[in-house]
Amino acid sequence: MKLKLSAVALVGASALALSACGANTTAESTSDATTSAGAATGDIRVWLVGDTDTPQDARDYLKKTFEEQNPGSTLTIEVQQWTGLVDKLTTSLSSNDSPDIVEMGNTQAAAFTSAGALLDLSDIQDSLGGDDLLPGFVEAGSYDGKLFAAPYYSGARVVFYNTEQYKEAGVEVPTTLDEYVSNAVTINEKLDDVAGVWFPGKDWYNALPFIWENGGQIAVQNDDGSWDAQFSSAESLAGIAQVQTLMTEGTTAPKDGDETDAWVPLRTSKSATLSAPSWAYWSIVADEDGNDTDVTDSLGYFALPGKDGGAASVFAGGSNVGISAKSANVDLSKAALEIMLSDEYQTILAENGLVPAKTSLGSKVAGATPELASIIAEAAASAKLTPASPNWAEVEAQGLLQDFFVQIANGGDAATLAAELDTKIESILNA
Repeated sequence: MKLKLSAVALVGASALALSACGANTTAESTSDATTSAGAATGDIRVWLVGDTDTPQDARDYLKKTFEEQNPGSTLTIEVQQWTGLVDKLTTSLSSNDSPDIVEMGNTQAAAFTSAGALLDLSDIQDSLGGDDLLPGFVEAGSYDGKLFAAPYYSGARVVFYNTEQYKEAGVEVPTTLDEYVSNAVTINEKLDDVAGVWFPGKDWYNALPFIWENGGQIAVQNDDGSWDAQFSSAESLAGIAQVQTLMTEGTTAPKDGDETDAWVPLRTSKSATLSAPSWAYWSIVADEDGNDTDVTDSLGYFALPGKDGGAASVFAGGSNVGISAKSANVDLSKAALEIMLSDEYQTILAENGLVPAKTSLGSKVAGATPELASIIAEAAASAKLTPASPNWAEVEAQGLLQDFFVQIANGGDAATLAAELDTKIESILNA
């Protein structure tokens, strides 16, 4: 039985109470074992999300460095998947077998910080990076003025494209959102078995910029604190109409597919365009053996254009990371988290295309491709997040946006579907 987020507040509050009343004492006195010198030892479990989202070099560095700095202790990385993550975190963080450190999407953090499911990190915030940490992600990971989930990495969406296929189809890099849409339709029509843009039905991350660029919003908060969902507004519907054109006329992606491994069609020349987080670059250019793929020499990139030019407001993907309030190894968990926020570790992330958690390391993003780094910076400057509601994670957990855009991809009536979606979102955010 799934534990709903309406129960997280109760479970999380209990977890926080346990942390304050006894969990820290347990960590210090019974943390698995002690060395001959009396230093606490233990086994740390770290949940990282996605098979390749965190580069293997970073994982190796974390484990090696932690175990060298903490003799007798071990660190085990357990890979989770984004699909169903909210439900799994909800259950695991309230259990007696909770992982010690957990990664979560930046849009999911508020649900767990507000519920007391994570340890207060305020005492080590300075050692994690202090004012150097990404401000938006600090805000996403904070509650009541305290930090519970530190920034881990970010990644503004960038458009990758096949320059040869653009030439073959007779289209150029678009300067407006309308041109982006028309390019995709043209390529889809002119090139056999090539998608104009890879846009599977469940990919709501890439749908949001069209809503924002047309003046729409996901939801706005009223003066009384209630939320008013906005998908059915005239502005949002204008953006949804562009998305529907892309999904029905500009792509060969499955109507019920998601963004998992979305780079594969581009690197195998089955799609001419892909909008994806910056870290997708490395998956596009290198195959499983680390060799360059066929598309490497014809790969170009640009920032998604805005409605009237410039860079569009794109979704700021990325993660926060925190320590479970039920961790039995608090001090060791803090030590591991400090490694994850260290300049050395964050530089590894940056060199693999991720925007690091520290603003001072931003210039190191995709260091081998300075042109891409510049485009990432342009995209990141106008990136946006989902509504800052503790209940937003439940919207994601129920798959409301995925279901909505699958129906849009299948040609459903946008106005009717949007009105229904607004009602569902409001019932969750205002619960």
